[in-house]
Amino acid sequence: MRWIDVSPHRARLVESPLDIREALAEQMGSGAKAWIFTSATLGEDDSLRWFTEQAGLEGARTLRVGSPFDYAAHARLYVPAGFPKPNEPAHPAAVATLASRFARTLGGRTFVLTTTLRALQAIAEKLRAEFEAGGETIRVLQQGELPKRQLMQLFLAEPRSVLVGSQSFWEGIDVPGDALQCVLIDKLPFPPPNDPLVEARVKRLEAQGRNAFADYFVSEAAVSLKQGAGRLIRSETDLGLLVVCDPRMAGMNYGKRLREALPPMTRVATEGEAQAWLETLAAKSLPF
Repeated sequence: MRWIDVSPHRARLVESPLDIREALAEQMGSGAKAWIFTSATLGEDDSLRWFTEQAGLEGARTLRVGSPFDYAAHARLYVPAGFPKPNEPAHPAAVATLASRFARTLGGRTFVLTTTLRALQAIAEKLRAEFEAGGETIRVLQQGELPKRQLMQLFLAEPRSVLVGSQSFWEGIDVPGDALQCVLIDKLPFPPPNDPLVEARVKRLEAQGRNAFADYFVSEAAVSLKQGAGRLIRSETDLGLLVVCDPRMAGMNYGKRLREALPPMTRVATEGEAQAWLETLAAKSLPF
């Protein structure tokens, strides 16, 4: 499909397929050979339907292998109760305030992953204000202020840092060891409903009589959430806390499906329990 993306300073003509079925079928039909697709995030179920359906590989043999990491012992999941809803004006400030408390306990060593650039800006500004008001020397590194590679170099060189990043930091970032021990996700990463490609995919599913929310929006969110959570534990000895600042994760029916898509981290019910876990990690980490 094609559409025009208009911004204040430019207009772009965009072309994108709804899926890769036809292109992949053409490639696979070009000769007799074996095809193996492998990734940490090909889907949330044993049939890996998130990938196989879009690729036209419904009849493929699939194998879902568990992680060698001991998530239950090494990681905790915290979904704050009574937190503002993502569409409420108070939500970004609440995310930043919670992140500042956890970062103080760890002395930095924290990622805040946002789903929008607007939230990124608001959270970074509030974080700086929180640290300045408390007299802490914790640096806030914000996506867009420096190139991605330079931000990561600064984060590794300065443990007393909080990095606030959006989409480009949800995957492909590898920070093993004590340098990163807390990851906060501001809200569930559902696809933007007004995106032209999303709209087209929703219309196709509805024309097939399917539930677009369950079959597309929740599936996409589950894979993206797994990718974001994957920044936390990168080796067999890593320890950390994952925080999802979205009450829908606990209160909505689809929240169970999203929690099951995550690695099997031990869930903590209160901020006190989360803080106690971080205090344990801080005591084990190198001095900061």
